[in-house]
Amino acid sequence: MIIMNISSYKPYCGLMFIITKLEIKATMGRIPKWRCVASIPKVTYFKPAGIPYRALEEVRLSVEEAEAIRLKDLEGLEQEECAKRMNISRPTFHRVLAAARSKLADALLNGKAIRIEGGNFEMAMRPFYCINGHQWGVPFEVMVTAPPQLCPTCHTPNIMPIQLAGFGGGRRGYRRR
Repeated sequence: MIIMNISSYKPYCGLMFIITKLEIKATMGRIPKWRCVASIPKVTYFKPAGIPYRALEEVRLSVEEAEAIRLKDLEGLEQEECAKRMNISRPTFHRVLAAARSKLADALLNGKAIRIEGGNFEMAMRPFYCINGHQWGVPFEVMVTAPPQLCPTCHTPNIMPIQLAGFGGGRRGYRRR
């Protein structure tokens, strides 16, 4: 919440600026936990047939929402097990699942496209590589607490995570006809 009080006008280089007093009341919440996701969906965009792109509205489904749908509805797991796999509490899993189902219902019943992208997640096994060509995977639990600093094979500090190819790179309206 920002409260502004206008105190006076002061000239600066021939221009008039309003000098303000800012009071910033920051309400800091806790940092959201990373959600563990087993895999990124292969298809990240769904469009209803018969609706032209220019008239199409979009619903954005985060990757962790798609993972919640996969675990609960596709694999048929109980919410407690789903929450354990995603490394979140059961009430948090329930909120993520409810949001995902609401977005899917909106898209299906109102003829909107679904784009799966973004969110607050980390892969269950994060692949890394070093400049010498070595590749290895780091489990989610280790990634959250202490990300790798050195290659386990050659101990070089020049390491990088392997980027997920093609994820989130789609463009709205691609291949219009």
